[in-house]
Amino acid sequence: TVYMPTASNKRRDLKRRKDLKKTQVTTPRASYRVVRVEGQITVGELAKQLSVKASDLIKKLMIQGVMATINHNLDYDTATLIASEYGFETENSTRTDEDVLSEFKKSESGRSNVTTRYPIVTVMGHVDHGKTSILDAIRNANVASGEAGGITQAIGAYTVEHGEKKIAFLDTPGHAAFSTMRARGAKVTDIVVLVVAADDGVMPQTIEAISHAKAANVPLIVAINKIDKHNTNIDRVFTELTEHGVQSEEWGGDTQFVKVSALKKIGITELLEAILLQAEVLDLKTPVDVAAEGTVVEAHLDKGRGPAATIMVQSGTLYVGDFLVAGQSSGKVRSMTDHAGKSLTSAGPSTPIQVIGLSTVPLAGDKANVVADEKLAKELLQRREQIARANDSTKSSAQSLDDLLGKIKTSGAAEVSIIVKADTQGSVEAIVESLGKLNTPKVSNKVIHKAVGGISESDLNLAAATRAIVIAFNVRASRSMEEEAERSGTTLKYFSIIYEVVDAVKAIMAGKLPPIVKEVIIGHAQVRTPFSIPKIGLIAGSAVTDGKITRASLLRLVRDGIVIYSGKVGSLRRFKDDVKEVQTGYECGIAIEGYTDVREGDVIEAYVLEETPATLDS
Repeated sequence: TVYMPTASNKRRDLKRRKDLKKTQVTTPRASYRVVRVEGQITVGELAKQLSVKASDLIKKLMIQGVMATINHNLDYDTATLIASEYGFETENSTRTDEDVLSEFKKSESGRSNVTTRYPIVTVMGHVDHGKTSILDAIRNANVASGEAGGITQAIGAYTVEHGEKKIAFLDTPGHAAFSTMRARGAKVTDIVVLVVAADDGVMPQTIEAISHAKAANVPLIVAINKIDKHNTNIDRVFTELTEHGVQSEEWGGDTQFVKVSALKKIGITELLEAILLQAEVLDLKTPVDVAAEGTVVEAHLDKGRGPAATIMVQSGTLYVGDFLVAGQSSGKVRSMTDHAGKSLTSAGPSTPIQVIGLSTVPLAGDKANVVADEKLAKELLQRREQIARANDSTKSSAQSLDDLLGKIKTSGAAEVSIIVKADTQGSVEAIVESLGKLNTPKVSNKVIHKAVGGISESDLNLAAATRAIVIAFNVRASRSMEEEAERSGTTLKYFSIIYEVVDAVKAIMAGKLPPIVKEVIIGHAQVRTPFSIPKIGLIAGSAVTDGKITRASLLRLVRDGIVIYSGKVGSLRRFKDDVKEVQTGYECGIAIEGYTDVREGDVIEAYVLEETPATLDS
């Protein structure tokens, strides 16, 4: 049979082709119904993986109370919830630091020689209880006398020898304002030495130090200092510490108590032996022949050498020439020095060293890892930067309608803008942490910029644009910068002790608040005979029953216990003379400005408004 392309056949073929071209709606296989999320995912990327329009996804999020744009980051849980509505599953494909480093670690797993390492010790306690003095006695170096206000301003790391063994010390600041640094110190430490003054006993920062040690699950050794003083009460110290869950071995507990005098060098040997005894109980082991891992203890910008980071090596061995990634900074280790300034070519576990060669100043508390090469260093950096960006995005985007309304309600609150520049990253963090605690619903401070280093022109430009106060902690501005600050009207304040920073900002914040107005009642008078005087009006002939009535006071007219009128004194007379005040027991004529309905038996109450400067606590 010959196929003839008639008109009817052509129409039928055309219809068949159109039907074939129609989109075939199919359900994808299970392996394709999976959304891969690296911790977070943008609305646009999620829509692409779900094969839906981004606008439809935004509408669905709005119904659920999430205001989002196409570039808005969604966390894993939210993405899972949305994906499930479209029949998709989610898979968290986030690679952690461990994932990135795993291949490198596997390659050296066969040569990990485990050995005993010496302990890392953190010294904690209340301000002025003698932490630095004890370290001074241990290290035989006069550190305490050279520090501003007798306070350790940044974390220092030192190594001391006792017999054939070593101990690494982290000297953390004792003041409550540095609680962040102290907590960070407890993360890298094995043992906490809690210093308590025998004449002072347990104080607020002592309790705080105990809490940090317990939270980090780190054993305590108590050093009772200043036993050489005449007004000591050691039993009281034992009792007060027992109340906070720290009981001495002498009293049936499990905590070593050592009585010392940093001034007279008494008990220092016993303290070191107690630390080494505790270290034996802990049985500290770590691999040595592997790539080093550690924690950044402190970091600053050295003018001559660039970024300098103090790193406590916790496992493995760090060598000069290694590729090091510390937080979001990386670089090749150019040089290493110990606490005494001696150059080192390698540093094993529990060794604090200062490293030169990083690209930027890392943050105190950052993880430090040696990697195989620059390629792995870049991958690790990219991973950490993504996590940091995601965290920042989550913080900034997690603003529901309630958050927005809350901001609108508090938008009338006073705010002090602050720029913080300091000598070390630890100081920056401690200051910002302290200032954050000063905020109240009525007035707050906002740190708009914080960094390590001296005052720069960009700092002053930012301060002038935002009317911010520049806080310089142990750093200085050049003379030209100071003149520029004066010209622009920028407040530039220098500090070397953190208490002074807190007190100064507190005063500035309090100055933003309106003064507290308090009403003070100064006297009462009873109306005896109201009478009228031409050109003056109604006068209330009254007797002052208590206190006094003054010409400058404000008045209330009270009738049968109800306030009828409030106003000012129109005139105050005794007989025919105008007077400034009338004391108890005297009669007078009182005219109330703008009011004439005064009756016999009414009580006139006189009061004044006193203004006092507001405080943050009021």
